[in-house]
Amino acid sequence: MRMIWLALAIWGAIHPMYYFVQWFQTNGWDIMAMVDAWHANAASSGLVWDLTIAAVTLTIWIVVEVMQTREWIRLLAIPATFCIGVSCGLPLYLYFRSAHKT
Repeated sequence: MRMIWLALAIWGAIHPMYYFVQWFQTNGWDIMAMVDAWHANAASSGLVWDLTIAAVTLTIWIVVEVMQTREWIRLLAIPATFCIGVSCGLPLYLYFRSAHKT
């Protein structure tokens, strides 16, 4: 299972980034314009909030478990979540978490 988590983390980093880079190349490298585009309609705003709540929940889970386990490397899933997306951060965290389970 561990390699599946890693593969999903890599896919979750590359696939969404393809679309982000494509958007930036078309619309300029303005992050606030991208945020505005995310809120173009109610459906996309709902998706943004869904992912935001999932990212916050994942972050709390990571912090709580890291404080218990002292496995500091797992904290890398937090910037992966907020800089890339939940599609990368969650499987990356599951990859780190599965290191001691065989």
